[in-house]
Amino acid sequence: MAALCRASPRFLRKSGLCRTARALSSEKHEYDLLVVGGGSGGLACAKEASQFGKKVAVLDYVDPSPKGTKWGLGGTCVNVGCIPKKLMHQAALLGRSLKDAQRYGWNVSYPVNHDWSAMSKAVQNYVKSLNWGHRVQLQDKKVKYLNLKGSFVDPHTIRGLMKGGKETLLTAENIVLATGGRPKYPTNIAGAREYGITSDDLFWLKKSPGKTLVVGASYVSLECAGFLTGLGLNATVMMRSIPLRGFDQQMATLVADHMEGHGTRFLKKCSPTKVKKAENGRLRVTWKYLDSGKEKSDEFDTVMWAVGRAPDTQTLNLEMAGVETNPVTGKIIVDARETTSVPHIYAVGDITEGRPELTPTAIAAGKLVAQRLFGQSAELMDYDNVPTTVFTPLEYGCVGLSEEEAAGRFGADHIEVYHAFYKPLEFTVAERDAAQCYIKMVCLRQQEQRILGLHFIGPNAGEVIQGFALGIKCGATYSQMAKTVGIHPTSAEEVAKLHITKRSGADPTVTGC
Repeated sequence: MAALCRASPRFLRKSGLCRTARALSSEKHEYDLLVVGGGSGGLACAKEASQFGKKVAVLDYVDPSPKGTKWGLGGTCVNVGCIPKKLMHQAALLGRSLKDAQRYGWNVSYPVNHDWSAMSKAVQNYVKSLNWGHRVQLQDKKVKYLNLKGSFVDPHTIRGLMKGGKETLLTAENIVLATGGRPKYPTNIAGAREYGITSDDLFWLKKSPGKTLVVGASYVSLECAGFLTGLGLNATVMMRSIPLRGFDQQMATLVADHMEGHGTRFLKKCSPTKVKKAENGRLRVTWKYLDSGKEKSDEFDTVMWAVGRAPDTQTLNLEMAGVETNPVTGKIIVDARETTSVPHIYAVGDITEGRPELTPTAIAAGKLVAQRLFGQSAELMDYDNVPTTVFTPLEYGCVGLSEEEAAGRFGADHIEVYHAFYKPLEFTVAERDAAQCYIKMVCLRQQEQRILGLHFIGPNAGEVIQGFALGIKCGATYSQMAKTVGIHPTSAEEVAKLHITKRSGADPTVTGC
């Protein structure tokens, strides 16, 4: 540690931190655990570690987005992800319910208009309450919260930079990195960063985004375009290739088809080439059709980029600690124990290579790291059969393998796919389109037929999949599912009633009760 002053005296003199020459040479570190990143995974890890009586600190600092949007403690999920997304999705569903209500005898006066400002204020106030709640929880559990931007000085030392530029050094026996990710901006499109926003900004807009172009075909893109359409706004999705890459592609196509059939415009096999401000103040976007090379343009009030996310690791100075990353993705390489290339430095969540970018997995992995470090546990995080849901207007929930993955792993001749198109009862009186309400169960083709994957498109998909995920996690088979009595009348019961295989060629449309 004493080599620190010799290696970088100018830095230490400027920072007023030469005192560290003696302090850092000691084997006794200031903290048992230092967590860099105050998102879901980092907070879970810190709070769990504090349960064992350890001295724990959390560093969290949010760099404003290129548009200047900033937020409080809690990470992506709380501030610019799951929470505001689901609430705005709910706002859109309520708008759809108002239309259904007339069919059920409710006298709803039209036109019905949505007030973006009222919704955004309510959502943002709730998010701010969560920010405060996280700070209170840390205080209650005696976890030190530091609003500092952290970066490595050496493997046991983190330099913390305050907003005003003041610096401090913190040492810890163990360090957990949980800084998450941030949306990418395209680098080869003129005007992209100057005029465009990302999901980091959308949820904090005080005024309606108006006519919006969402570029990308990820779940972020489809979810945002979906609720914008549901709120009565003109929303367009521009996609280069396929929707929901990484998900079952039959299901992804059904989701996109439903959106397109219910008001969201899709520009397929297109790539934007430039964005500029028109004389009327709107944004003129020019794009190219990839098949023909032809160009076209249109004007929008808002352009939102949803072209992927990058790990927020650039300012961590990982090389000072010897932490290795994947040079292509920038993500931190970890083993089954979430350990990096440095034995006492760990990483969880979206910054880790090969892990699902999901809040619950980050939380579970963070807790397990703390339990292994301080609770004499040997339990590892199990990333198999993790359920998830895409909150598009017609929700898509899944757990396990896609049909493509199952066929690739076991061979198409060794899997059996049970499927059904069904109509939720609540859609009937409302005369809602249910053409894309679909269930698919992918099984091994053998006597007991172990379930490899379950996919569900329909209302409340997350609630449906969550229960079945337990069974699949426990190795459920098709024969066990077939013996399970469904709850009538629900959409979930259609899973237990699946009996038609794709191989049979029979019509999978459910009729009657």
